[in-house]
Amino acid sequence: MVGFRYFVATNAERIGVTGWVRNGDDGRSVEVVAEGASEALTQLEEQLHEGPPGAVVDSVDSEWSDRAEGHRGFTVMT
Repeated sequence: MVGFRYFVATNAERIGVTGWVRNGDDGRSVEVVAEGASEALTQLEEQLHEGPPGAVVDSVDSEWSDRAEGHRGFTVMT
């Protein structure tokens, strides 16, 4: 998954989505929390299914919520 977090952050910023991305505890998955217009979130979700060149995406699990955390920008967490 080398580069997957930066792929997410770059695309999120490009389409105006805020939030964060980090590696999952299992060392294989990536977790994303994103806020923005529903159209932009749908677009980001579609991009997660693709991933960056060379990535293998087995599945994408999504949970949608109306709760806003008020993120500013998009952060790659370590």
